[in-house]
Amino acid sequence: MDTPDVGIPETLARRMSMPEQHAYLRARFSRRRALAGAAAVAGGAALLGDGAAAPVFAAHPAGPVRGSVVQVDGALVAPFGRHLAFGADPRTQLRVSWQVPFAVRRPFLRVGPKPWELGPRIEAEVRALHTPALSGKLPEVEQLYLHVALDGLTPGATYSYGVGHDGFDPAAPERLGTLGTFRTAPAAPGPFVFTAFGDQGVGYDALGNDQVILGQNPAFHLHAGDLCYADSTGHGRESDTYDARVWDQFLAQTETVAKSVPWMVTTGNHDMEAWYSPNGYGGQSARWSLPDNGPDPRGAPGVYSFVYGNVAVVALDANDVSYEIPANRGCTDGKQTAWLDRRLGELRARADVEFVVVFFHHCAYSTSTHASDGGVRDSWVPLFDQHRVDLVINGHNHVYERTDALRGGEVGRPVPVGASTDPARDGIVYVTAGGAGKDLYGFGPGVPDSHEGRVRDREAVTTFRWTRSREAHPETVTWSRVRYTGHSFLAVEVTKGRMTVSALASDGRRVDRFDVRRGSS
Repeated sequence: MDTPDVGIPETLARRMSMPEQHAYLRARFSRRRALAGAAAVAGGAALLGDGAAAPVFAAHPAGPVRGSVVQVDGALVAPFGRHLAFGADPRTQLRVSWQVPFAVRRPFLRVGPKPWELGPRIEAEVRALHTPALSGKLPEVEQLYLHVALDGLTPGATYSYGVGHDGFDPAAPERLGTLGTFRTAPAAPGPFVFTAFGDQGVGYDALGNDQVILGQNPAFHLHAGDLCYADSTGHGRESDTYDARVWDQFLAQTETVAKSVPWMVTTGNHDMEAWYSPNGYGGQSARWSLPDNGPDPRGAPGVYSFVYGNVAVVALDANDVSYEIPANRGCTDGKQTAWLDRRLGELRARADVEFVVVFFHHCAYSTSTHASDGGVRDSWVPLFDQHRVDLVINGHNHVYERTDALRGGEVGRPVPVGASTDPARDGIVYVTAGGAGKDLYGFGPGVPDSHEGRVRDREAVTTFRWTRSREAHPETVTWSRVRYTGHSFLAVEVTKGRMTVSALASDGRRVDRFDVRRGSS
């Protein structure tokens, strides 16, 4: 990426946190210029606590839009980029989000039990996102995202829905091809599948993985961060200029799956974009509606939890604890880790929860390019051990890799391909599923792939972990059990008492499989 013409000197940028970068960028661009697009949309701007203008998360009553945002005949504007997410209770809550390329009048959603039985219009919330020309080669961008929160749904029910606006009614005969469907979580636990990966981006490999995922008929999908790579550098520096238009491409690509499969995302290092908010997450908040039961839904929107059937899922923001990329380290002032401890205890106390799955971006255990983040290990691994988490899913390294069962960083039980493990007895398997679509990494000179039964017993690998001083501390490990350098994703089949975890290549071929069983022998 070209060096932006608004940059901070590199020596200074290395010392700036995300809030400091945000303040610098806001001062660099005039208040009038920053508000021009969003104020025209929202009829005014929200304010941050310090009085700074915040046009990034502006909701307004539906109606005509004037000013620098172009409004055209609604009949000529097609919604795109539909994506679903659960609320805190997947049995009764779902959030529908989409995008329009131009301002429209009275955007809405219609939902019903059948395509021909859609209910009345439900007014959408509009979130306008303005991005200035952060580089001399990038234009100003105005984006409009629309959201509807559906509560009080029937558990285990299939719904049809359509999104539209004045001039575009999804229930019209010529628009029926734009309708989508979704299904709420069942009232009682039963068998289901969920999928997961991280580090997707935009391209043929990313789209191909989406299509194979759709074939698994998942109840939901977990995305462990680094969503679209609008910021292609990901260092968490002001010099990481980002192209907001890449998000349009990403949401259009993802729609093939996310229009019917809840797409539950968290935040990676490439998702920190300092212009939008003090923590760099205003863009994520504009584009996604996620469960708001985390410790700070505005400041850390990628932190939340939900329960589907007998599985509790916890999403975390590892930027908060990372030693490798410290721009947002400490951004929740310890609130996230305290919430994690409390939430894991609450979930473990629930009789209906058999398994607890945690997902986030930076790797606790990996031998690929970024290796292991000591901040994750120091802050969270002891809590995972204490509360007997059943599975941890990461991205960040663009490979597939998983560990044996670990307790306190040591192998509690070898878990070769096809084996079973009991987390309460043996420890936790950590999976890096970063092969979603971006350019792939490797495992270093002389370190071969090891998968599909070609697993050597506890082969030693020399790698490193990041320390608090941002030094790469070397370590020799025997916990790297399976390695694969192709594009891939996870498919997890859940039944009573068992999770079967499979890694599938982008052609559908199974690379790895192991079972997580509670109370197994």
